[in-house]
Amino acid sequence: MKNLLLTFLIVFALSSHLAAQEVDTIPIPTKDLDIKLKRSPLPSRMGTLQFQPVKLSPALVDAKINYWKTKTSVGININQASFSDNWKGGGVNSLAIGGLVNYKAEYSKESYSYVSEVILQYGKVKNKSQLQKKTTDRIYWDNKAAIQLSKNWYFFGSINFESQFDKGFSYSKDAQGNEKETLISKFMAPGYLTESIGFEYKPTKYFSTRIGTGTARQTFVLDSVLQQKNAINFGVPKGKSFRNELAFQIVTSFEKEIFQNVTLKTRYNMFIPYDNFGHIDHRLDVNVVAKINRFMNVSLTGVGLYDRDTDLKIQGSQTLALGLMFIFPR
Repeated sequence: MKNLLLTFLIVFALSSHLAAQEVDTIPIPTKDLDIKLKRSPLPSRMGTLQFQPVKLSPALVDAKINYWKTKTSVGININQASFSDNWKGGGVNSLAIGGLVNYKAEYSKESYSYVSEVILQYGKVKNKSQLQKKTTDRIYWDNKAAIQLSKNWYFFGSINFESQFDKGFSYSKDAQGNEKETLISKFMAPGYLTESIGFEYKPTKYFSTRIGTGTARQTFVLDSVLQQKNAINFGVPKGKSFRNELAFQIVTSFEKEIFQNVTLKTRYNMFIPYDNFGHIDHRLDVNVVAKINRFMNVSLTGVGLYDRDTDLKIQGSQTLALGLMFIFPR
């Protein structure tokens, strides 16, 4: 046992001595601590680092702010029906075609804004053994410039034009039962040009109300036959081609997607002449468009009009159509 212990001590002492010879240490006192670090066997060299500036070419971005926003809608509606000569269910061969172009451009920069909107509508229907008839016919162009006064109030100036493309007829039958037509309107007979200045209330993007305290409307009947037809022709005296009115006007507009893929657009116009407050004109346009897919939609359009210069009763029109609609840009 003593020999084994003695042998272990001799081996331990020899290994420690050999380890001490292989390690070269440098004592570094740090706060009374004796720390021994291994010296690197590689030679140390000090070099000089040189830094040179790198030239960077400035990147120019050719970006311009576009203050314009435009939207164009083009719609086409076609309705056709045909029957054989021995069809016992009854019916009349017919073909109806309608078209719509709606262009709207908006400019907005700081407190100034400008909006221009064009609406063009035309449609005809042809039934067998009958004369061609119009289903819709309208030219409308509205321009409005405004300066913002406060959060929801603007001072505006506007001018708009309204007329129709084609001749309009009333229909009756002669003694032989054949249809005959009588001319009652055409392009610029009547035609309306309206200028207005006032204040606009616009609390949201989809609702606005114009209060035109200074409004002038010119009514044109540029057809000699219609000028001599009635004593008062669209408010224009017999034999005259022009009439000017000063009035107070209110125009309310609403356009919003009320349900998914269903848009409601309405416009109400009230015109009160200053020389006759009891003679108030009203017009209400309502348009509902339901989008079926990217190109197809269903549209329901209604117009209500009360104008004593054209008729003492309320006039109305309604159109339901299924067709194609192309919108740019997408």
